[in-house]
Amino acid sequence: MSASAAPQVPSSRIATVAAPASFDHLSYPHPDHPAPGTVREVAPGVHWVRMPLPFALDHINLWLLEESDGWTIVDCGYAADATREHWERLFRETMGGRPVKRIVVTHYHPDHLGLAAWIVARFGVPLYMSQAEYLTAHAVHAGVAGHHPAQILELFRRHGLQGERFDALVSRGNAYQRGVPEVPTGYFRIMDGDVMEINGRAWRVIMGYGHAPEHAALYCEDLRVLISGDMVLPKISTNVSVWAIEPDGNPLKLFLDSLARYGALPSDTLVLPSHGRVFHGLHPRVRELDVHHEQRLGELTAACGEPRMAEELIEVLFRRDLDAHQTFFAIGETVAHLNFLMYREVLERIEGEDGRYRFVRKRSALAEDYPDVL
Repeated sequence: MSASAAPQVPSSRIATVAAPASFDHLSYPHPDHPAPGTVREVAPGVHWVRMPLPFALDHINLWLLEESDGWTIVDCGYAADATREHWERLFRETMGGRPVKRIVVTHYHPDHLGLAAWIVARFGVPLYMSQAEYLTAHAVHAGVAGHHPAQILELFRRHGLQGERFDALVSRGNAYQRGVPEVPTGYFRIMDGDVMEINGRAWRVIMGYGHAPEHAALYCEDLRVLISGDMVLPKISTNVSVWAIEPDGNPLKLFLDSLARYGALPSDTLVLPSHGRVFHGLHPRVRELDVHHEQRLGELTAACGEPRMAEELIEVLFRRDLDAHQTFFAIGETVAHLNFLMYREVLERIEGEDGRYRFVRKRSALAEDYPDVL
C-alpha cells in the first residue's frame, strides 16, 4: 500500500554524525572545557558546567546564571551518582551558599531533565519548561501515549529492524527511567517569545522543533549569548527521529525550519551548546547543518533505486559500528530522513505483504531533486 495518500504535513535526539568539512568558520574562545564539578565563566554572570554521561557521547554542558541573591540552573544532567557528587561540590564550593532560585530545562531528554526533581526537592524551587516537553517527559517515563517501549519497537520492526539489532533494543526496557528516575510533579510553563529576567538581563525563549517536541533555547541580546541546547551543536548533527507516537511525522522539516530562527540572530552571537565547546560562528554552522542534511538526503535518494527498508539504510547515514543505544536513535533518524523525502515526493513508501515499509525513488525524482548524486 502506498503512503502517497498520507496527510501532507509541512516538509524540512543526539547522534554523532560527523559534519562535512566544507566550512571552517567556527572559533572557540576557550581551548578546552571545565573539569566536572568546576565552572568557567564564559560571559558576565554565565558559567559553563560540564557533566559526564554514560554513553559514547560522554558529556553534557550545563549552565549556571549568577544573580545577586542566588542562581538559575539551565539543564540538570543525567541521574547518576557521579553527577550528584559533582553538583554537591558546586553547591558547596562554587555557588557560595547562595540558593538556587529556579531551574530551566530546555527539553525532556534524560541528560537535561535527569536530576531536575532532585534539585527541585532540595531547594524548593520552580521548574521552568515548555508544556510539550513537560508532558512528554511524564508520558515517556510512564511508557504511555505511544511512548511504551513495545510500541517503539513495533515501529522499528515495521521499518525492517530485526535480528541482533532488534534483540539488543528489546533488552533496554524503559531506559528513560534510568536517566530520569523521577519527573517533577509541577512546573512553570514557558512559551516562545517569553522573556525571563535574570540578574537584570532579559533572556528570550526561542522554541525549536524536530529534535524534541518544544525545545527551549535562551537568547540574551545584552550579552549576545545563545544557550542553544541541542538545537545547534558545533561538531555533531542533532538527532532528529520519528517515534511511535507520530509514526508518519516529518520532524526533519521542523528541525531545518527551526535552524533558520537561530540563523537570524546576530553573527557575533556566542553559542553555548549542550555538547562540544562554546563557539562563535552561528551563521556558518547553520548553513553547514543545512548542507549536511541535504547531502545525506541525496545519498538516501540514490540508495533507493530499488525498494529499501530503513534498517538497510542506516549505514548511509551512520558509517561506523553502532551500539544498542546508538542504534535506537539511528533507526529513528533514518526514518525521519525517509519520511522527509516521502513528503517531498522524492520517495514513495510501500507497505509489503510482510507488513514492513520500503521506500523507493519515484521516477520523476531521478535527476530533479539531487542531480549531484544521481
